[in-house]
Amino acid sequence: MKRTVFVLLSLVLTWGASAQDDLPFQVEPITSFDEPWALAFLPDGRMLVTEKKGSVRIVSQDGRQTGVRGVPDVDYGGQGGLGDVALHPNFAENNLIYLSYVEAGPNNTRGAAVARGTLAISPRGGRLSDVEVIWRQYPKMLGRGHYGHRLLFDNDGYLWITSGDRQKFTPSQDMQSNVGKILRLHDDGSIPEDNPFVNYLETDPFVDDEAVYGEIWSLGHRNPLGIDMDLEGNIWSNEMGPAHGDEINRIVRAGNYGYPIVSDGDHYDGREIPDHSTRPEFIAPATSWVPAISPGDLMIYKGDVFAAWKGDAFAAGLGSGAIIRIELDGDSAREVERYNMGARIRSLTEGPDGAIWALEDERRTSQGRLLKLTPR
Repeated sequence: MKRTVFVLLSLVLTWGASAQDDLPFQVEPITSFDEPWALAFLPDGRMLVTEKKGSVRIVSQDGRQTGVRGVPDVDYGGQGGLGDVALHPNFAENNLIYLSYVEAGPNNTRGAAVARGTLAISPRGGRLSDVEVIWRQYPKMLGRGHYGHRLLFDNDGYLWITSGDRQKFTPSQDMQSNVGKILRLHDDGSIPEDNPFVNYLETDPFVDDEAVYGEIWSLGHRNPLGIDMDLEGNIWSNEMGPAHGDEINRIVRAGNYGYPIVSDGDHYDGREIPDHSTRPEFIAPATSWVPAISPGDLMIYKGDVFAAWKGDAFAAGLGSGAIIRIELDGDSAREVERYNMGARIRSLTEGPDGAIWALEDERRTSQGRLLKLTPR
């Protein structure tokens, strides 16, 4: 029995080494986590890593970890728990960090939320104080899927939040819900006056939640799990389609991306959804994937270490177990290369030195590892 296990382990290690030899970058495992979800770099080069069950870890680049106290309680289960982490653009002055997570509601409902708090770090770890919730999905719903809740600060200091459709389909087109939308807010959660639907109340006398309208930047999304800004300041997002039909979209003001009315995928029960080409009034994806890649995150590379990749987008492939490199050109995009990682990839982040850092999703053959990718 021991010999069999040893042989199998040897085969796995040999396969992993040979697979990595085929990659255009070197893969260095740094440490591992319990269901990691997101990563953000601190000014001193250390990282904040979220774990889905509700922990935030402070991690040095050699893998040493300490914990953070004061993290909000999360509703863990299914696709839900602690999600993204982002630093305020002026973190060096105010020490504010932002966390997305799932919070419980009445009668077994739940929804995503975003909180911010002040982070203090000591040699023993970190502590969050003055934590306040600045955004919530509305309304809270039954089920444990499609929260989205990726975070991004743009060059102008606006906070972008992706909000999944909670597997309920129609709310993506319902303007009295912030579900199935991409949202743009000030850093304190207030609504920018130049958002596209701020004055919607003046044209629709039946609006009963003006605040929800004002948050919305775009609609018709399913489960947008990645968002980033390109070199020109444009916002891009990728999202999981239904059965296939994963997408990457350039996000434009007041854009309607069509879900669930159109999709290049179909329902999981086999029912067809009309393709984007049948309804030109909706914005078609810059590119879509059939079969699916299951994108869990999006990173647009801006560094110089991988000079040939500057300006390219990278999708973290969950079901595909790959990192997908995407060339952006105006409003269009195309996959140019796919790197088989042999594990589900949950998150991608560009480090301060231009290296690419990846988090494995802790399922199947994945180990929840933090990987540093550098040129060969």
